[in-house]
Amino acid sequence: MIVHSPAIVIHSLRYSEADLIVSLFTKTSGLRTYLLKGILKSKRGKIRASLFQPLTLLEIQAVHRDKGSLERIKEARIKTVYKTLHTDFIKGTLVFFISEILKNSIHEEEPNTDLFEYLETALMWLDAHDTIGNFHITFLTKLTQYLGFYPDTSHTDSEYFNMQEGVFQSASSNIYCVCGDQVKLFKQFLGTTFEASMNIKLSKIIRSDILTMLLVYFELHLHGFKRPKSLSVLNEII
Repeated sequence: MIVHSPAIVIHSLRYSEADLIVSLFTKTSGLRTYLLKGILKSKRGKIRASLFQPLTLLEIQAVHRDKGSLERIKEARIKTVYKTLHTDFIKGTLVFFISEILKNSIHEEEPNTDLFEYLETALMWLDAHDTIGNFHITFLTKLTQYLGFYPDTSHTDSEYFNMQEGVFQSASSNIYCVCGDQVKLFKQFLGTTFEASMNIKLSKIIRSDILTMLLVYFELHLHGFKRPKSLSVLNEII
């Protein structure tokens, strides 16, 4: 079946001397993996390896056999040209971090239009803005909504956040209950916009603590989720 779809580059891996295996989150078919034969040596081909930088927004024409094997891309072009995402050092670090998060979070070969549109909007926002210190916290918090484990906000006046259950409560009930400044400040990210969240004042330590809490939260709710390798670099610069 020939498919036309917007797609987001999640991950690419060199295979043999000249081939690439790329994972794309497509709007019409969910996560798909493609084999691009000879792309690393081709100088005249329609599809260039440079198209498959992490989180690039593409328009693709692909052949999907839906047999659980590697699919084939017939055509690909840039859908949205980023102005800063792949040239700004801090944004580039965020790109690698987010692509690792998505690689470990999205596995379904089925459409999730709401998730795709959220990711596209978030990436375009990041590309267009300069004040981005809290972006990754906001991004992960909002992402839980599309992955099905957004925190229950019924009792946000309570002191503890039970990461295992995704609820706020007045007392600790297991080893995954946390409290303190990171929980107080994390509550401010719930239900806010990217713009408003940039006004939340966080020290570097508290920002790191909130991020660590969120990653544990992801580990508890997503089977096989792994902490990104780029985390240490991200914590150094933001």
